[in-house]
Amino acid sequence: MDKEFVSEIADINLDFPQWYTDVIIKTGMVDYGPVKGTMVIKPYGYAIWENIQEYLNKKFKKLGVQNAYFPMFIPESFFKKEAEHVKGFAPEVAVVTHAGGEELNEKLIIRPTSETIICDMFSKWIKSYRDLPMVVNQWCNVVRWEKTPRPFLRTSEFLWQEGHTVQVSADDAEKNALVMLDTYEQMLKELLAIPVLTGKKTEKEKFAGAVSTYTLEAIMKDGKCLQSGTTHNLGQNFAKASNIKFLNKDGELEYGYSSSWGVSTRLIGALVMTHGDERGLKLPPSVAPIQVVIVPIASKKAGVVEKCEEVMQTIENADIRVKLDNSNNTPGWKFNEYEMKGVPLRLEIGPRDIENGVATAVRRDTHEKLQIKLDNIVNEVNKLLTDIQDNIYAQALDNIKNAIVVTNDYKEMVDEVNNKKVALSYHCGDLTCEENIKKETTIKTRCIESYDTEHKCIYCGKKSKYRVYFGKQY
Repeated sequence: MDKEFVSEIADINLDFPQWYTDVIIKTGMVDYGPVKGTMVIKPYGYAIWENIQEYLNKKFKKLGVQNAYFPMFIPESFFKKEAEHVKGFAPEVAVVTHAGGEELNEKLIIRPTSETIICDMFSKWIKSYRDLPMVVNQWCNVVRWEKTPRPFLRTSEFLWQEGHTVQVSADDAEKNALVMLDTYEQMLKELLAIPVLTGKKTEKEKFAGAVSTYTLEAIMKDGKCLQSGTTHNLGQNFAKASNIKFLNKDGELEYGYSSSWGVSTRLIGALVMTHGDERGLKLPPSVAPIQVVIVPIASKKAGVVEKCEEVMQTIENADIRVKLDNSNNTPGWKFNEYEMKGVPLRLEIGPRDIENGVATAVRRDTHEKLQIKLDNIVNEVNKLLTDIQDNIYAQALDNIKNAIVVTNDYKEMVDEVNNKKVALSYHCGDLTCEENIKKETTIKTRCIESYDTEHKCIYCGKKSKYRVYFGKQY
């Protein structure tokens, strides 16, 4: 049993993709579904998603967001209303043609996103400026048929939240997109300890049907970017397609302005690849399903298990997620298991510790061992968890800073990105120019860092429009 569990995971520096797969499977976060491209999120992985949901629900409700639920089946005709939108999603949609043993009169799309069906309902609910802003969110699954799936990162079905609004003005729609961008950035920092690049997407990379798209780009340990959330100012595009009109204060009919925003279970993949190391997961305490694990030492000795149970209850009463592992596995097996699972703090309690009124604490982030007093256990544990959270974020921030390089010509940009970096370079903003870079190198723009007309595009030599991050992506 010991040998089976501690079998080596791939070397994180030599085979990062295999390391990722080994970690998420061996830690019991996920398993493969019976249909290619699908995944089963196991309890340990789903607990992380629940913590993300809890954090965001609190933030959303303070911003006036209400949760709702909309059907997963969308009439094909709804998608055809917004031409740019249907073009963007056409390669990924799953279509239902038969149901109840009969061929359907109209094909049904299994939602890849819900703009069309939500906008249809908004058109029924919104009549006056007094009904605005309308802001709803749903937690649901979506289907996007992936050709090269990878659990959490790209699967044919995944979980997410999608928020949708109708606003009175263009300014309000833009402000909402930026407010939600900031909300996501706070969540990534405070909960997941992930620093990100934030900014506007180029015209080529924006969401299909949007006026503008904003993104949060995390940089993984292999130098690739992972889009970790997006917000969109949709202008009046979807309102016109779905006939969302309202009477303004002057008694005139006008189209509403909308925005949308979402994050998904892809965040769990970001968590793994941002913080993990050669021992497996390394989870920030704020999101870890188990924040503290207690391992009895010499558990057959009188009073050891009882003391561990007492300590567990004290910690649990302080709203700290704690587990006591009193199984028959050896302490060494347990040390390895919970290190691989990324549990932030391990407490070892044996006869000598009890005699001295201490527990031996081991940090997952630094592997440091220290003694903490049992009669002050809650304060000591809380302090350590705070220190671990801060340190994990600081380590990730160093990684992202070291991954970014400023480049001044095309060859240099390509070389740096191929060397596991993210390049900050000038670009003209021309769609053809951007598409040529992608075709030649598979490198894409990630987001705009700043606007600039004083330099030349690294690819075509024309006047630059902005400075943009270039990188490879998951």
